[in-house]
Amino acid sequence: MRNNQKTLLAALLGAALIAPAQAIVIDDWTGTGSYGVSGANGVVGLSPVADSTQYGWVSTAGSGVTGLGLPAVGSGATNGSKIVSNLFTADAGDEFRFYFNYVTSDGSGYADYGWARLLNEDMTEAALLFTARTTPGGDTVPGFGMPTPAATLLPDSTPIIGGGPAWSPLGGSSGQCYSTGCGYTGWILASYDIPTAANYYLEIGVVNWSDTGYDTGMAFDGATIAGVDISLPVPEPVALTLLGVGLMGVWAGRRRSSTSA
Repeated sequence: MRNNQKTLLAALLGAALIAPAQAIVIDDWTGTGSYGVSGANGVVGLSPVADSTQYGWVSTAGSGVTGLGLPAVGSGATNGSKIVSNLFTADAGDEFRFYFNYVTSDGSGYADYGWARLLNEDMTEAALLFTARTTPGGDTVPGFGMPTPAATLLPDSTPIIGGGPAWSPLGGSSGQCYSTGCGYTGWILASYDIPTAANYYLEIGVVNWSDTGYDTGMAFDGATIAGVDISLPVPEPVALTLLGVGLMGVWAGRRRSSTSA
């Protein structure tokens, strides 16, 4: 009998996941369900990002949130979680990249899935970067019955490292394994060339499939656009206008001083 008991996880937000220059700050990200930050834990060590000390994660464990599955995948998703970054600006041709590590305790017949996608400023989908789900052959991206990813992955082969993955964000499912297909991918680099200059969000999510037992999660780290971390806020037009007024005031003051002299 499949175990449907969950362990409630605290969704604690932290400061920077990694060192300055490539840091993700998730205290201003928007989350639904179970998400947070962690240091090296169980099968998920630190990412390849230089000087990384922590990474972000999202998990189905204890979320109790329904209706978060991808429309392109169809029905079958039950409970899940997702996290959405702050708004960031990208120019056409900029390279967007980040690392992820897909971790699941569920397998054959009930394989859960995760995803990452870019959203437009109005929250519509700009690009489905990838979906992750174990396949009968072992690869996880795009996964069994999943859409083709838009991102380029390194390595391009993403086999599951089998066995019950011990990882605390999985809650009571940590160390468990249902049938074949459970395990973790290790850290994988996803990259995508932005086709159109605009403001975007990054969304990362995971859902249980067909039932609510044997949980799944995804770790992530090092999200950058053209080499700059996406945590930097997008300047508001009003703020820029006020800055311009302030500079004009300074210039006018200097001009008056020069005239008086």
